[in-house]
Amino acid sequence: QVQMVESGGGSVQAGGSLRLSCASSEYGYSSNHMGWFRQAPGKEREGVASISRRSGTAYYADSVKGRFTISRDGAKNTLYLQMNSLKPEDTAVYYCAADGGRRINFPLNSYEYHYWGQGTQVIVSS
Repeated sequence: QVQMVESGGGSVQAGGSLRLSCASSEYGYSSNHMGWFRQAPGKEREGVASISRRSGTAYYADSVKGRFTISRDGAKNTLYLQMNSLKPEDTAVYYCAADGGRRINFPLNSYEYHYWGQGTQVIVSS
């Protein structure tokens, strides 16, 4: 069973920064796409950012473009999300996910991902 463990969440004031990490126990390079998703209370889970291991292409939701940066360290099997200029509307539980070998057609569509972490809370106060 693949485990994905997020860390780095917390509380920060608007304009601040946080860096999320996601350590994956997946062996080898089964997953091509890995991504970050978030879910705010009363809202559906939404895609934040995703990255393709093979092409290096990164995908971002319009709401975070220019503020968030996704990256991955293959040697450490770890995914990162650098979040700058945080806004109160970024408050949510953030989840990392991996495709587990599935073909991804829409990299920010949560339904296409197979492995999920337990989530880490991010709170941005105004």
